[in-house]
Amino acid sequence: MKLIKQEQDKMIFETDLDISLANALRRYLNEVPTLAVEEIEISKNSSSIYDEIVSHRLGLIPLKTEKSMNDKTAIKLKMSSKALGFVFSQDIKGEAKVIYDKIPVTYLDEDQEISLTAIAKLGKGKEHSKHTPGLMYYRNVSEMNTDKSLKGEILSIVPEAEVKEKGNGIMIIDNGAKEICDLVTGIAESKGMKIETEVKDNLVVNLESFGQLEIKDILKKAIGVLQKDLSEVGKKLK
Repeated sequence: MKLIKQEQDKMIFETDLDISLANALRRYLNEVPTLAVEEIEISKNSSSIYDEIVSHRLGLIPLKTEKSMNDKTAIKLKMSSKALGFVFSQDIKGEAKVIYDKIPVTYLDEDQEISLTAIAKLGKGKEHSKHTPGLMYYRNVSEMNTDKSLKGEILSIVPEAEVKEKGNGIMIIDNGAKEICDLVTGIAESKGMKIETEVKDNLVVNLESFGQLEIKDILKKAIGVLQKDLSEVGKKLK
């Protein structure tokens, strides 16, 4: 595994992982438990948004998932407002941290109000998408060979591109920093120059978190559950 780029909620790395195993790992992100609103009791809602829609929106608001949480975790949350204007996710109060403050829940006109209580619990993405911790996608590494005179223009458009000299030309490696295949091809074709592309076996994997868990924790937990299930299969085959 070669780390290409890491941000707070995003990781890009290169790996020689078989594509079938990479796909299995992608699916196993939905085996990682996260916290989300599960039960809602709305005592007042005179806004123009139906109770069912308010409940749906609350369920999809990402909440911070702590390592100490388990299947018995039940966190009480409250939301109450009479203020004119939007009611945002930041108006949710309780022991669970809301990841993004400005997610709109509803809008209140004059003399309208909303008041509710909710219970947040752990769940898995395979049960409901509100528990999905993030997303993973991948593609094969590509090497593009073209004329050396295009080096400056390519780097001016895609400064993150990995460009190496190769004989009388240059080799551009699509290492996941950006989707550069189409850009490089377009530049070469606009100049009437040929470009040769070779697709490698290695994969560039992009992993993004929705904020409930740290990006590394999502990957580690997904791998852990996958390993456990494969081990169980192995035992049954003996």
